This record gives sequence, C-alpha cells and structure tokens, in this order.
Amino acid sequence: MPKVNYNDSLNFLSKLTIRRLWNASKVYSSYYITRLLKKPVQWGLPISISFEPTTSCNLRCPECPSGLREFTRPRGMLKKDFFFQTIDDIYKDILYLIFYFQGEPYLNKNFLEMVSYASSKGLYTATSTNGHFLTDEIAKKTVESGLDRLIISLDGTTQEVYEQYRREGDINKVIEGARNIVKWKKELKSKTPFVFFQFLVVKPNEHQIEDVKKLAAEVGVDEVRFKTAQVYDYENDPNQLIPENEKYSRYKKNKEGKHTAKNKLQNHCWKLWQANVITWDGMVVPCCFDKDATHRLGDLKKQSFKEIWHNDKYKKFRKDITTSRKNIDICANCSEGLSVWKD
Repeated sequence: MPKVNYNDSLNFLSKLTIRRLWNASKVYSSYYITRLLKKPVQWGLPISISFEPTTSCNLRCPECPSGLREFTRPRGMLKKDFFFQTIDDIYKDILYLIFYFQGEPYLNKNFLEMVSYASSKGLYTATSTNGHFLTDEIAKKTVESGLDRLIISLDGTTQEVYEQYRREGDINKVIEGARNIVKWKKELKSKTPFVFFQFLVVKPNEHQIEDVKKLAAEVGVDEVRFKTAQVYDYENDPNQLIPENEKYSRYKKNKEGKHTAKNKLQNHCWKLWQANVITWDGMVVPCCFDKDATHRLGDLKKQSFKEIWHNDKYKKFRKDITTSRKNIDICANCSEGLSVWKD
C-alpha cells in the first residue's frame, strides 16, 4: 500500500461534512450487512464517483481500449452543462470525484472548468493524465482550479523504455509537464494538487524502479507510486508485459508455467457499494472494469442519479455479485480485493 501523505490526508478530511459522514456510514453498514446476510442491502449514495471527461486519447497503449481505438460504444466529450447539473444533484452526499475513466482528460477543453466547479462544491477532486498537455499555461490553470490530486503516468525513465508501453508518447513532455506543476504550486503557494508519478510496472520497465524514484525526487513531485498492470490475455501475454518479479504482478505462474490471476473472486465487491462510473454521455456503469460500458445500469438523460442507484437493474447486479461474481464477465480479471499498489 502507498504511504499516507500528511497534507493530502488533512485536505481529504477537510471535505467531510456531517451529511457526507452519515452517507458513508450507511454505505459501510449496508455493505457489511450484505456480506453477513449474503443478500444485497444498499443504503445511502456512493462515496466516490468517476466521471469520464472523454474517450479520446493521444497515445496508443497496448492494454487500453481507448489507445487501441477498440470501443464499440459511442465516443465523445463530456458536456459541462450536463456535468454541472449532475453534480448539483449529488454533491451533498458524495465525497470523492475522479475525473477519469477512459481517454485523456486534458483533451476536453472544459475539463478544468468542471474541476473548478466540483471544487467549489467542496468535493475532493482527482484525475489521472499521461502528462502530455501540462504546458506552463495549463499547469498554472490546473493548480488554480483547485484540483486535489494529480496522477501523472510515467512508465519509464528513458524514451526507449517509456514508449514500449506509452506508444507514441514523449517522455520529455511528461517530465516537463510535471516540472510545470511543481513550479506553479510553489509560485502560487498552493499545497494542491498532491501530485505523484504512477509507474505501471511491466516487463520492459521493471529494471527502472529505482531510477524512477530518483527522477521523482529530482523533478520535485510529492512521490512515486508503483502499480501492477492489468493484462487482458494474461494466459498468453501477447505483448510480453507481465513482469518477472511477481511482487509487481497481478498474476502468478502455476505448476505448468502458465499465468493465473492471484485474485480469488469472492462473492462480494466493495466498489459496487461505494462507487460507480458515469460515461461522457451519461451512462451509469458499475465500475472502471466495464470499459466498454456493456453493463449499463441507467441513463442520466432519462433518470436522476438517485433513481438509478436504487433501480431494479442495480439491485439485480448486486444480487449477481453476491451469488456468483466469477460468472460476470467484467469481474473475471478484476483486482477488487487485491492490492494493486506496491512499495
């Protein structure tokens, strides 16, 4: 697990209100009652929600449907008016708002305006970026937006290694962008955003783990965090991404030398009780593993969020989780219940 950052933790706690605490207590209670009774009970609204700013991306990462241009669902940009309307409906209860699902958030020209709006409602805001659009001007606006957490993907310390996963990417742009954020935090005397390098550990870069720690210190980001990679076809690993060091892998080799998932799928899922995802066009899906939005539990253009959260489709999906999670397609390669962050 990542180390706790003191300033970030205090900032997060500052977003709590009595109403949000009460909502969180209802969510926690209903989840553990569900585990005890082995049948779904759902109280309250989610603690965390992910909003998808866009499906578009400038890179072509080999395990990403956005990078591979493999979506079967519609593609587009989140409209700010729709976002404002949805936030107005739910902000009093939720605590954590993530501006990320698929795509590169900074490609949406209204992205930082939406961050500012969410921040004005007292929400803890976070996003994940490939770091190619953090120009000096955009970095300044990012700090001014009130964004609380900025995750910058940096999967290598040299261009040769970096581009093996972040295909068509430019490592120098990413490092320069990170420096711009650090600079403007100092200039504006801002403690936010809490910014860290996310190093997705794969076979081509696992030898650079110590190098990226040094680079992070030199650039001045708050820290570097190491994340294990999801590999869709892990049994064959066609892109040769699963690292040799199993500590940094979601998979392990069996007696026959084939990779199997470490995670034992039990019939419960905390994510389904405390979080969900809203696509750019208003579809509500259960979690970030439903990348192509195949399990559409509701449409915010037709129903309110609260109606969807407690509708029959959601009830059935929760029931399916508690009876046979392994038979749900998006759960087959899921990391829920397994720590994906490593020291």
